[in-house]
Order: sequence, then C-alpha cells, then structure tokens
Amino acid sequence: MSPKKQRETGEPGLGVQERPKSKPKLEQPKRYKVLLHDDDFTPGMFVVQVLLYVFNKSEGDAMAIMRHAESHGSAVAGVYSFEVAETKVAETMKMADEAQVPLLCTMEPE
Repeated sequence: MSPKKQRETGEPGLGVQERPKSKPKLEQPKRYKVLLHDDDFTPGMFVVQVLLYVFNKSEGDAMAIMRHAESHGSAVAGVYSFEVAETKVAETMKMADEAQVPLLCTMEPE
C-alpha cells in the first residue's frame, strides 16, 4: 500500500509528525574581548599600526584605543567569536615578535 493511502486509512506506516509547539531557544555563541596591554617599551604608533591593520580600526579609533591602554593599562581592541578573537591575538603577537616589541595581546570571555 502506498504511504499516501496508509495516511488516509490510518494504517501503521508513515505517520504525520506533529511540530513542537514552541521552538527550541538557541543560545548566542560566546563572544571574546581582545585586549591590548600597555607596557613601557612598545611605541604607541606601533599599537596604532596593529589596530589599523589587524583590527581594521579607523585612525581616530586606533589613537583613542591606544591612549586608553596607556592610561588604564589595557584596552579592548574588539569583541569577536572565539575563532576570530584567537586569530586576531595570533596576528598581533606575530607582528609584535617581528617588530621585536613586548606588546601583549590576550582574549577573555565577554
């Protein structure tokens, strides 16, 4: 007997599934802050360069973030998903190593 005929006659076989009455609630993925930490040796203009090239900040935003890091000890460069934040930290640390400066970049849950 065809599945359509089974549904019409109510015989066992392929049944009609009822939809759940409420949709399952989806959680937003965790976001991570990428932090730049101030030190006494990394030039401010290098930090601005990192913010321009790695974090795609405007020059004005980059200057403001760099000044915030200087006055408060650290500053949030951006907030991203885990994978993107991890990549930004790695790119920043690579630039710092190549420039031979001790800039520290970390990430933490938002």
